[in-house]
Amino acid sequence: MTSPVLTVGFDLDMTLIDSRPGIRATYLALAERTGTYIDVDAVVTRLGPPPETELAYWYPADQVAAIADLYRSLYPEHGVTGATALPGAREAIAAVQAVGGRAIVVTAKHQPNAKLQVEHVRLGADEVIGDLWAEQKAQALREHAASVYVGDHVGDVRGARAAGALSVTVPTGPCDAEELRTEGADVVLTDLTEFPAWLSGHLAKHPAG
Repeated sequence: MTSPVLTVGFDLDMTLIDSRPGIRATYLALAERTGTYIDVDAVVTRLGPPPETELAYWYPADQVAAIADLYRSLYPEHGVTGATALPGAREAIAAVQAVGGRAIVVTAKHQPNAKLQVEHVRLGADEVIGDLWAEQKAQALREHAASVYVGDHVGDVRGARAAGALSVTVPTGPCDAEELRTEGADVVLTDLTEFPAWLSGHLAKHPAG
């Protein structure tokens, strides 16, 4: 079996999709269920890490793991339908596939929820791998021989670097372009609408991907 030209990994939240409305709704449902105040407008400015990181602001440490499980159980009902594809997301995935490559999603989002989300938004990714954050993402990137990882967070830059992959970033999430460059991103695009042209140029210089 011939190997594909390349495999490109993509982060999900705020890279491929605007998940803020759905995450906001899920945290509101969680706050109502637990009787705990959560500033949901602040929550959606800090997307990227797994929910345990955010929940530590609102719940005692010994409750965070259980509350995170509850959050994940609420997400299919409250979070999935609230997300929309960001500009250029579907085209970015299609650009990889058009040259015989594979486009995989590697995200910190709980894998079953990530798969539901990708299917709902119809991104057309070849595979979805969840429950991996920052340097942990290197596990999946190496396993799938990804040479490029696209994300919006400094944690995504760290994951790409740990995997030996090229770090391509978009400042469409909580981290601005300067933060991404400072963390060591190899490429900073304005958004994913620029990705197909960048990929074409990249492959012209590096035909093996």
